[in-house]
Amino acid sequence: MSPSAPNGPNGHVPFLPLTYDSNDSEKSALELILTLAPDWASEDSRVDFVRFTDGITNTLLKAVNRRDGLSKQDIDRESILLRAFGNGTAILIDREREAANHELLWKHGLATELLARFQNGMLYRYLPGTVARAQDLNDPPVLTAIARHLAQWHATVPCLPSPVPSHGGPNGHTNGNSNTTTNGHANADGQKSHQDMIDNAAPGKPPPNIWTTIQKWILALPTDTDAQRERQALLQSELEEMSEKLSQRPGLGDNGLVFAHCDLLCANVIIHRDGDAETSVNFIDYEYATPSPAAFDVSNHFAEWVGYDCDYAAVPTCSQRAAFIREYVKTYFKLTGEAVDEEEEVRKLTEEVNVYRGVPGFYWGIWSMIQAVISNIDFDYASYAELRLGEYWACKAEADGSREASGKEMPLREKTWWSE
Repeated sequence: MSPSAPNGPNGHVPFLPLTYDSNDSEKSALELILTLAPDWASEDSRVDFVRFTDGITNTLLKAVNRRDGLSKQDIDRESILLRAFGNGTAILIDREREAANHELLWKHGLATELLARFQNGMLYRYLPGTVARAQDLNDPPVLTAIARHLAQWHATVPCLPSPVPSHGGPNGHTNGNSNTTTNGHANADGQKSHQDMIDNAAPGKPPPNIWTTIQKWILALPTDTDAQRERQALLQSELEEMSEKLSQRPGLGDNGLVFAHCDLLCANVIIHRDGDAETSVNFIDYEYATPSPAAFDVSNHFAEWVGYDCDYAAVPTCSQRAAFIREYVKTYFKLTGEAVDEEEEVRKLTEEVNVYRGVPGFYWGIWSMIQAVISNIDFDYASYAELRLGEYWACKAEADGSREASGKEMPLREKTWWSE
């Protein structure tokens, strides 16, 4: 079987009409690899698969061909990554846009080549390097490299126009809700359609963006019980309040939005250390990338310093955030060529990141509530959701003074955030 004609938003990526089967992992993975690279079936080929376990969304395998006479560097250079999408994650992620993101980043020299797509995943070139650990993120050379690379993303990669064609429904929209009307306005009860709610989650901001993503996720939450419906209503009310307060604030990029990674945890940072050369990094996994305020992307990265265990003693301090933001601002405006007062830009971005510091908890808390229902991965999503949402409530209580008024002690995350 050979790859079919390219199908993807830009028609550049071949499509393999095959499916990865987690119950028959090696056989189905090998079929995909040999379809993409038939020469790997030669007599001198020895194909192995290495499983990565850092992520909690997808299955990730590294396919290597250990031909005789090749060095480790040669083998790594030819290796292929197979990523199979997690069960039910189409509710959370627009896979068409993810492929378009990958192609766009590759064209800007910020991603490895996307080699092919298949029914439930994609194949792309392996990127040599060391996967960062949570404790690596505060290492000054790594911190500097991440700040510079994130600034490069934000300053040089354009936001993709919307809509990206999708297989999910009419007009390329996917929301997984049956009460969305075909005219995109209102349902039979006169209520706003879900798609209207998604597209207008941040009035005046072109969709998609971080606000439309959160809105889509809230609408995908289970509503089978009174408690679930009350929870959804509470989160919906919080989103509307948050969007009104934050979405119209001025920021970097066009219309206050930049091309953002939105999932910059340690496992998505690849570190390159080569002798005396300056430490550099690359980012991987672009499934959550979407136009976003730069402050959200930065604050989300800071939130990930704590790792999956949510060690809030590891939250970056004021001085660590200052070092990151200063390097980010210097690189961003050097790349855009804008003449600015750097100190003033550092001050403004610092203020914005402080304001946004609770939003990542809201974002990933809702995400984890959905994963608790759909995922087959062995991870306690329900408990993780409560931890992450707790970050949001704590930030809100600090901002509105209710924590201080109640006489409660400041939570560790907040205490560490404001420490020098």
